[in-house]
Amino acid sequence: MPRILIADKLSPKALEIFQGRGIEAHVKPGLSAGELLECIADYDGLAVRSATKATADLLAAAPNLKVIGRAGIGVDNIDVAAATARGIVVMNTPFGNAITTAEHALALISSLVREIPAASASTKAGKWEKSRFMGMELTGKTLGIIGCGTIGSIVADRAHGLKMKVIAYDPYMSADRARDLGLEKVELAVLLGRADIITLHTPLTDQTRNIIDAGAIAKMKPGVRMVNCARGGLVVEADLLAALRSGHVAGAALDVFETEPARENPLFALDNVICTPHLGASTTEAQVNVAIQIAEQMSDFLLTGAVVNALNMPSVTAEEAPKLRPYLALAEQLGSFAGQLTETGLLAVTIEYEGHVAELNTKPLTAAALKGLLTPLLDSVNMVSAPVLAAERGIALSEIKHARACDYQSIIRLSVTTDKQTRGVAGTVFAGDKPRIVDVKGVPLEAELGHHMLYVNNNDKPGLIGHLGTILGEAAINIASFHLGRNKAGGDAIALVEIDQTASREVMAKVCALPNVVQCKALNF
Repeated sequence: MPRILIADKLSPKALEIFQGRGIEAHVKPGLSAGELLECIADYDGLAVRSATKATADLLAAAPNLKVIGRAGIGVDNIDVAAATARGIVVMNTPFGNAITTAEHALALISSLVREIPAASASTKAGKWEKSRFMGMELTGKTLGIIGCGTIGSIVADRAHGLKMKVIAYDPYMSADRARDLGLEKVELAVLLGRADIITLHTPLTDQTRNIIDAGAIAKMKPGVRMVNCARGGLVVEADLLAALRSGHVAGAALDVFETEPARENPLFALDNVICTPHLGASTTEAQVNVAIQIAEQMSDFLLTGAVVNALNMPSVTAEEAPKLRPYLALAEQLGSFAGQLTETGLLAVTIEYEGHVAELNTKPLTAAALKGLLTPLLDSVNMVSAPVLAAERGIALSEIKHARACDYQSIIRLSVTTDKQTRGVAGTVFAGDKPRIVDVKGVPLEAELGHHMLYVNNNDKPGLIGHLGTILGEAAINIASFHLGRNKAGGDAIALVEIDQTASREVMAKVCALPNVVQCKALNF
């Protein structure tokens, strides 16, 4: 009989499900790190929320552990890389608390514009300061949503019921999806300048970290109000503090902070700031939903081997796994390559399979490619949720299998269509298990992708390689490999350069400023 440790407070429904499925489950919330280390070896599964830290040291002490289930979305408290290295599946519940978080954002918006917390405190103090709290109507006001995925879409729907005008910035949302939601898709600078209230619903990624800084705030209209129920790292708190003190930002409501638990913060001292302790997912319904979902997922995995909402394991059978493994790695690399280069709204994705790979079960390969494609924008994308997330954003997906012969034993080709262009990238597997890029934008070149890569698309003119080498040398960045290709002499050229560390923004700015460079990016795999 499998054994599960429920290490955080979950709804009793989780225990009922485990026991009903014939799984022995022990509820032990609040264990210290040392106590966890002493007992974890006895368990096949670990169910957590956000309090328990599944560190590399803990996992090393868990030889029998097969699955970690996170009742919620974020897995910051789980060392996913260490779990993957030990063959431990990490699951989450990506959709269980979307409504709850959206409703909390709307509650903060209403509280902010009517100054409800301050008015309540004043009234309880016997002051009756009716003239002090002059609020603002939501009807007819413009709500700017940054990040219009599952939660942002719910906020938009509810805001329409309040008769608000809704605009949204989401580079991966198609125009069709925006029309379906009844909102106007705009660029970030436009949203900042037009919105009366701005609410953040984007994950924390390299692209979104510090998205609200002094520069962004300067573009906002005077008197704007801002709500953040997403992630603390989206906002530079020092810049927000200065804007609140100056009055440029009239008020802010924050459920998340740069450092949590947030027991001390200069923002707490301001009367025009509402703060809550990361309550976005804290409703009875949400906690029951995620507890039920994670218990069902973990039970299915331990009893049948079924994998649902896993962040580090594809949904494949035991028979398919050995054949698909190298192609799964290739498909995810191709998706990640295209996703990191995509800068405008995605409209469509086409994935083509040629040769031997076309005879395999390509559904997990397509899911892996979508996971790679969407990961640069979204948190906690996995092979199960990626197709759903793509569909929610109105991204058309086509999967094509070709029986025709190709230049390689197998080829996977991924084409991404945005509102500005279509870009393709293709790859194959060498020596049985080594993924290789073989074509980018119709430019043939063969390259193995390392952890840190530079992508440079340029007009084929002399001097680029020398200038690029000089910039990297001056920055003490070592080149591990250098791959070049062009479609014709003097035409379109591409360089893929593997380097030993991530290039800084300053280095990339110098590379992008070189003559004849069309696009340059620092890529990480």
